[in-house]
Amino acid sequence: MIIPLPNTTVASILRTLQKSRGDGGAVALGRVLTLVITTTDDKVEKVIAAANEASREHPMRIIVINNVSDANQTVPLNAELRLGGDAGASEVIILNASDDLVGDPQGLINGLLLPDAPMVAWWPDAAPLRMSETSLGRVAGHRVADTITASNPVELLRILAEAYEPGDVDLGWTRITQWRGLLAATLDTGVNLGITGAKVSGALDNSAPILLAAWLRSELKVPVELALEGKSELGNIIRAEIMTNAGSIVLERTEPGFARLAQPGQPDHAISLPLRGLGDCLTEELRRLDADIVFGRVLTEGIPLLVAESELI
Repeated sequence: MIIPLPNTTVASILRTLQKSRGDGGAVALGRVLTLVITTTDDKVEKVIAAANEASREHPMRIIVINNVSDANQTVPLNAELRLGGDAGASEVIILNASDDLVGDPQGLINGLLLPDAPMVAWWPDAAPLRMSETSLGRVAGHRVADTITASNPVELLRILAEAYEPGDVDLGWTRITQWRGLLAATLDTGVNLGITGAKVSGALDNSAPILLAAWLRSELKVPVELALEGKSELGNIIRAEIMTNAGSIVLERTEPGFARLAQPGQPDHAISLPLRGLGDCLTEELRRLDADIVFGRVLTEGIPLLVAESELI
């Protein structure tokens, strides 16, 4: 069910939401969080689709703050409610707001937040450089950026590292969970392999290989080489190699969705390594709303070391 609400107010949105729930027999019980998304016209449907996918595991209220680019909108606020089949396991409130209202996002959404439920703020486009210091960031316990969209991911990661506060997260980090898990498993043998270095190859102007290299630098305490080149259909990360005294451990994409794992003294293995979608990454990130200690360490320690040693900037 889609309900347009032209020239409206927050109070009117709430009344309509409550009435629609009563008429349709829907309830707000079971919503586990409020997800507040700040985006623009051209990204609205994409981010709602990702949030709806995540709502299958995390029933939530989704509030989309859309800074409208339509010069014909002459009223401060037009809204749209999506309930039932049009909202997955969530309820979606789209706020098409004027510049004045977008300038005070906390005031705009205050009356729409679920009581006694955590709030997550997500900037799928250009996140504020100091997320925790924004009006939304001060209220949200979890603040989600996505450095994958950055034109200069190295510089953005360096700035985010300087401004990091517990609760800051990055979907660029979430995208490399499987790579980190597979590489960590190869080292969890109880044998001192004598690690001497590492190398990560991947797409230029993409945060994924940079974050993987920073993680290896932070965790292994060895030099890490980055080899960045143009985009590939194989994905953002093409190859990761950990050099040891016994030989190299190599995890390398062979085709989209699959990889080859080579370890010293063992036959090569073909393994599944899916390319992850936005909804999948958001679903994972919402599973834990506490501070990601490892990400914080990689961002504040690994990134500066990698930048200094690789001369990335």
